[in-house]
Amino acid sequence: MTSSLTPVASPATATYSRRTVADALAAVGVRRGDLVYFQVCTETVGRPDGAADAGALSELLHGALTDALGPAGTILAPAYTFSFCRNELFDVDATPTVSGIWNSFGAYPDYLRQRPGAIRSADPIFSTAGLGPLAGDLLTRLPHECFGADSVHDRVRRAGGKICLLGTGLYEAILRHFIEAESAVPWRYDKLFTGRIREHGVVRKEGWIYNVRMLATNADPNGAPLEELARAQGIRRAAPVGAGELVAVESGPYADLTRMTLRRDPWFSARGPAGDPLALERARVPSRVVPVALPERPSMWQTMHALWELPRDIVSDGYDVALAALAARHPMRTHEYPTGMRCWTWLVPEKWSCQEAYLETLDGRRLFSYADHPLHVASYSLPFEGDVSRELLLEHLHVHPTLPDAIPFIFKYYDRDWALCCSRTLRDSLTDERYRVVIRSHASFGTLKVGEVVVDGETDETVVLCAHLCHPGMANDDLSGVLVGLDVMRALREGPRRRYTYRLLIVPETIGSVAWLSRHEALIPRMKGGLFLEMLATPHPPALQHSFTPSSEVDRCFDAARREHAPDGWSSPYRTIIGNDEKQFKAPGVRVPMLSLARVVAPTEPDYPYRQYHSSEDTPAVLSEESLLASRDLVLRMIDTLEANRTPVNRFTGEVFCARYGIHVDWYADRAGHRSLFDIMDRIDGTHSLIDIAEECAIPFGTVERIVSDLAERGLVEYREARPSRTSKEQRREP
Repeated sequence: MTSSLTPVASPATATYSRRTVADALAAVGVRRGDLVYFQVCTETVGRPDGAADAGALSELLHGALTDALGPAGTILAPAYTFSFCRNELFDVDATPTVSGIWNSFGAYPDYLRQRPGAIRSADPIFSTAGLGPLAGDLLTRLPHECFGADSVHDRVRRAGGKICLLGTGLYEAILRHFIEAESAVPWRYDKLFTGRIREHGVVRKEGWIYNVRMLATNADPNGAPLEELARAQGIRRAAPVGAGELVAVESGPYADLTRMTLRRDPWFSARGPAGDPLALERARVPSRVVPVALPERPSMWQTMHALWELPRDIVSDGYDVALAALAARHPMRTHEYPTGMRCWTWLVPEKWSCQEAYLETLDGRRLFSYADHPLHVASYSLPFEGDVSRELLLEHLHVHPTLPDAIPFIFKYYDRDWALCCSRTLRDSLTDERYRVVIRSHASFGTLKVGEVVVDGETDETVVLCAHLCHPGMANDDLSGVLVGLDVMRALREGPRRRYTYRLLIVPETIGSVAWLSRHEALIPRMKGGLFLEMLATPHPPALQHSFTPSSEVDRCFDAARREHAPDGWSSPYRTIIGNDEKQFKAPGVRVPMLSLARVVAPTEPDYPYRQYHSSEDTPAVLSEESLLASRDLVLRMIDTLEANRTPVNRFTGEVFCARYGIHVDWYADRAGHRSLFDIMDRIDGTHSLIDIAEECAIPFGTVERIVSDLAERGLVEYREARPSRTSKEQRREP
């Protein structure tokens, strides 16, 4: 990397010694007992006489550092490997330092980390080697973030360390990257990298967060202007060494200068000019997904046919096109959460797109292509191009476990790997020794989008419906849930005003619910409960999965409605049918009773949850419009039951004289009806809600509601007032 500040003398003429370097360290303010973060570029400074190889040069530099610092000093050096970025195992003891910008040939950091008593941090991207009294405190028990709070560079700053760079300028000081991350500059974002680490012979899987830059050229790093500021303010010191110079700065003042400068101009340390990150990334990776226009008032079935083939990955142009089409026909608010945003313990991922991908023989015969079906490439696959052996190809080629002619849905959201998918029939026909793989995919800065539809009620106690819009090239999972949810909301909007407020969330699976909840924590205490809608267009009977708290009013009312209005269906405890976004609503700190409704077969069946699940055979051809309509009607009946569940209070004393009020049921003609009437009346005392009575008496909720309503019309019963809203409509200010 070059800069206007780079020394121009020829390395071939360089002459310096251990004493020269030690004197230069003293000249720039390094004292005995100091903490020094040392970076070296020998291509610029040259090699001294007597140091014929990298090992001898490293020994000379280390000797100079120990001469300057003494036994109480601590030396750190950047032993970076970028292992997780390269999808390689990081061996803390053995993986060599990457040659490049920060350290020529990686020689000195590798020399340092192999010294007796040296420590190397277990950071699989930006590892640091250290030796000295402070090395243990600085390099162990680190958070899994390369540049986050309490990272090595944060600790160096807080410990008052000095940054020394030999043969390169302050523009390469890695401390600047930490301050950019801390300052949340708009051209960088947090990204999760996963991989394997070997330490002391034990291999473990870990995830590390790296504050990466956007790949648009505007975001190329440029530390030279900051170095000029540091020089002008006198905090940068320099001393000649060989053909170059030794540059030093105290970490505290330099961090303060960087922070203050970035506060004024967040693009100051980037190439620039400043720009909208989304626009810059869209220009770099333009969308190839054509917008979709829906009819004025489309049916669920029409909408499914219009949207199901879109490549709706969790953060993608296909997802955005689908959500925009729905938002154009429904009163929807769209929330956007940028890539890298912290959402509790989660990070919003990058946008993913695939421009082209295929598998072909070496003579050019195309076997399958992403253009044929979006499932041919694993969602969030890394890019890859090359000729591979059949053995390696099969390690990365996925097939459906039960359907021989289907393409499976495979995703690599948080695993860094490349992968293709095809039918088992095609895979079994691959007999050549080698094949050509092409995956031209891109990860870029984007925004995760959540659609929200709200129908206000008399109170702000809220019932949440939720469904996910992601899953490329599939119809039932879970486009069907989205469509049912929207049709339910339309019916609520066009019907009489309800007691409760209803909120539909259209999300990318899991991360969408986490993102929305983390930014709407103030609404959580007002959430009465909810229902996750998934896979609702198959002909299978409806299956209701209870929430984490099955005794909740919402659980009991929804199950009562299911028993009464869908007697062919079934219910099961939490996480025994499916596992999806209902988990995010029940999690610690949230604890909203969220049930799930799906049309699936039992987990004990071979086709669980349904035959075409997670495959290219999940198309409208195997689904039913009647199932969509029946699912919508069942959800509305569940809502009706919850709305109707109130607590009746008796206005009578003693047994009611039924004949007087015309409610007598002849015991001889209808013994069950006679029994039900008196069982219900016995429990109308202000302590039993309708669902309590229905469950205790094993009577359908609708029957209980009808009988109690008859009594209320005759003045024998009144209803206890609904609980008041926790926050009045006038005061409510939603995030």
